[in-house]
Amino acid sequence: MKGALLINLGSPESPNPRDVKKYLGEFLMDERVIDLAKPLRTFLVKGIILNTRPKKSAKAYKKIWWKEGSPLIVLSQRLQGAVQKKVSVPIGLAMRYGTPSIEQGIKELVDQGVDEIMLIPLYPQFAMATTETILVLAENIRDEKYPDLEFTVLPPFYNHPDYVRVLSESIQEYLSDKDWEHLLFSYHGIPERHIRKSDVTKSHCKIDKSCCQTASKAHQYCYRHQCYETTRQVAEYLGLKEDRFSTSFQSRLGVDPWLQPYTDQTVARFAKKGTKKMAIVTPAFVSDCLETLEEIGMEAVEDFEEKGGEELHVVPCINTRKDWVNVMSRWIDQWAKAEMASTG
Repeated sequence: MKGALLINLGSPESPNPRDVKKYLGEFLMDERVIDLAKPLRTFLVKGIILNTRPKKSAKAYKKIWWKEGSPLIVLSQRLQGAVQKKVSVPIGLAMRYGTPSIEQGIKELVDQGVDEIMLIPLYPQFAMATTETILVLAENIRDEKYPDLEFTVLPPFYNHPDYVRVLSESIQEYLSDKDWEHLLFSYHGIPERHIRKSDVTKSHCKIDKSCCQTASKAHQYCYRHQCYETTRQVAEYLGLKEDRFSTSFQSRLGVDPWLQPYTDQTVARFAKKGTKKMAIVTPAFVSDCLETLEEIGMEAVEDFEEKGGEELHVVPCINTRKDWVNVMSRWIDQWAKAEMASTG
C-alpha cells in the first residue's frame, strides 16, 4: 500500500520562550544547519545562542501566532487535509523539527498498512539544511525501525512547470490591483560554504555571476542556482523586464558570509534610491511562517517605509491555493497510479 508524507520545517509548540528555546535547540544543533564540529556547535548553540535568542524569537512568534496555533503548522495541516480529499492514498504530515515528528509521521502511515512512502519535502529548492536533512533523518528512522519500508522522494520542484505556473499566477493575482515599480524575489539565506559543500563536481560553484548560468551537474544540488532559476522562469512567465525584478536572500545567522545580496539591505537600498512602491515574494517557502509573516511582512515593510518607501506589497505564499492543492494531488496520484500499474 502506498502513502505520502508531507514534510515541512516545523515550529515551536507555543510562542513561550521555553518552547521556542526547545525548538531552536533541536533546529540549530542539526549538523546540516550549523555544520561545525559537534563540540564547537554545542558551545555556540547551547553556550551562546540559546542564552539570548529564544526571548527575541519568542517576541517575533507572538506577533504572528494565530488562535489555532503556529501559522506554518496550521497551513501545513490545511494542505494535508485538502490534498487528502483529492488523492487515492493516505497523506501524512510531519515536521523536521518539533511535532509532529518525521518518526511520528512515518509510524502513522505504517499503522495504516502503508509499506511504500512518497517523501515530499515542502521545499521547492534543494539545500543541505532543508531537503537533505529531512531525507537523512527519514532514512535513519527507516533503517532503525522499518527496514522493509520503501521510500520514493519527490525531487526539488523549483523549475517544474506546474509549480512555476502556480507561483506566477499567485503573484499576478495578488498584484493585479496594486501599483509597484520593482518585484523582489527573497529566498531564505544559507552560508556560502553550504553551496560549496553541495557541489558534486568540487570545482564548479564559484558563487559569482557566471557559475549559476553555466550548465553543470552541480546544479542538481545547488540551492543558489535553483533560486535564480525559479526567479528567471517566473519572471519569464510574467513577462517582466530585467529592470523590474531581482533576487535576494534573507535570514542570516553569525558572521560567516551568507548568500548575497541580503534582503534587508536590498529593500533599504531601493527605498533610499527613490523607489516608492515595491513588491516582494518569498519562493523558498510554500507555507507562510515566521520568516515571511514577521521578517518580511513586518520588519521589511517597516524598514522600507522608514527609508523613504511608501508601500511594500508582500505576496502571500502559495499555502493552500486551489491550484497548488490540485498540483500536489496530481503529483501524488500520478506516482501512486504508476506504481499500481507497474505491479498490476
